[in-house]
Amino acid sequence: MDRHQDIKVKVINKSSNELPQYKTIGSAGMDLRADLFERISLKPLERILIPTGLYIELPQGLEAQIRPRSGLAIKKGISLVNSPGTIDSDYRGEIKVIIINLSNEVQVIDPSERIAQMVIAPYFQITWETVESLSDTKRGKGGFGSTGTT
Repeated sequence: MDRHQDIKVKVINKSSNELPQYKTIGSAGMDLRADLFERISLKPLERILIPTGLYIELPQGLEAQIRPRSGLAIKKGISLVNSPGTIDSDYRGEIKVIIINLSNEVQVIDPSERIAQMVIAPYFQITWETVESLSDTKRGKGGFGSTGTT
């Protein structure tokens, strides 16, 4: 299935980094880099807001999802506090990434380090319809773990 479309997204890059790009034909996300002037240290469980120097104008109907990088997660224990973070189509500020050190050691983020990935995805806005009951399903009101373990 070819889902590639030539969707233009306006971008301002105030960082010294290249624009994010897809590394392979099958890549869903593009790596975001830290726009830092010097390396920063993160203590265990410390959170920090990292600037990227990027400003985007997404077409209405698209969002940018900001997700953790698996390499940072496994190697350094670095993740994102709000994952995935959402960049709305009407947001025009700088993209910043809230990272957290989930390891037991101080971790370092270097200038231009790849800190997150950005996936562009469609979204829908809904209209609520207030009703007195919902349709029945096999699962019904079953919550966490209700569908079994196999």
